[in-house]
Amino acid sequence: MPPETPTAVVLPQTQYPHRLRDTLPTMYDLPSEDPEEPGLPDTFHDDQPQLLRETFQPPGYIPDRYFMGSDLNLYYDVNHFTWHKRPDWFAVLGVPRFYDGHDLRMSYVMWQEQVAPYVVVELLSPSTEDEDLGRTQHLAQQPPTKWMVYEQILAIPYYVVFSRYTNAVQYFVLTDGRYRAIQPSGQGLWLPQAGVGIGLWTGAYQGMTRPWLRCYDAEGVWIMTPAERAEQQYQRAEHEQQRAEQQHQRAEDERQRAEHEQQRAEQQHQRAEDERQRAEHERQRAEQQHQRAEDERQRAEHEQQRAEQQHQRAEHEQQRAERLAAQLRALGIEPES
Repeated sequence: MPPETPTAVVLPQTQYPHRLRDTLPTMYDLPSEDPEEPGLPDTFHDDQPQLLRETFQPPGYIPDRYFMGSDLNLYYDVNHFTWHKRPDWFAVLGVPRFYDGHDLRMSYVMWQEQVAPYVVVELLSPSTEDEDLGRTQHLAQQPPTKWMVYEQILAIPYYVVFSRYTNAVQYFVLTDGRYRAIQPSGQGLWLPQAGVGIGLWTGAYQGMTRPWLRCYDAEGVWIMTPAERAEQQYQRAEHEQQRAEQQHQRAEDERQRAEHEQQRAEQQHQRAEDERQRAEHERQRAEQQHQRAEDERQRAEHEQQRAEQQHQRAEHEQQRAERLAAQLRALGIEPES
């Protein structure tokens, strides 16, 4: 759950009549930068606001209904057209992303926009530290200090100050018209209307590993940058591809195993067929041998019968001869030997 923060009291914004607003200078008329202004951006002043820009994603707002600016002139006094502040990063809720619905903003002009920033982040540098932390005294006849503008004139509900030299973060919440420093119990400052938080995260961004301010969601999860989402999608796609390749490999292994099993089954079937044919051959050979033995038996039996017939004929001839001899002797004739 997001940490609880004191309810900020937002001062009412100045409402300018349409007729008056139509005659006031717009961002096209006002200068968008001042080369002599102290605290001009360095590399960190480019990268840190960009990380906030990429991770500040209010879930209750479509991208066209909130605006983020970094190092952009913020004009706040209709009576002094040249007075402005230049926040390192700020976010406004409920305004179009593009000025007048179609153009990129060159500055943020309060009397045209009518909506003050919801949160401002300042990055400390030696030349702006006193101004950012409200230590600068307001001099008569001089523009109000940055602290006065954020706190009293624009009544910006949330103000965050970050030092890249000490990595210290200071959070301020507007309470009863004054900024009060708080120490959040969670990972950072929760912005209830935006539905996101801002906290200190340590990691690699733009090739540099260090503490950075970035946004997190209601579950305490750091909101990803487009590059991180693309990397996550790439890794997910790569993982899916690897999984598909693994599945394909498993399917190929299964196919080869099935093919091997089929070949083994065919080999076993072939061996069984060979055994069957060999057994059939042995049966046929046994039948042939049995038939030859039967033929031999029958031939031997035939020979035996023929021998018996010959023996019987011989006995018959002998008996006939003996009868003839007996008849001759009965006639007194001695048969020849």
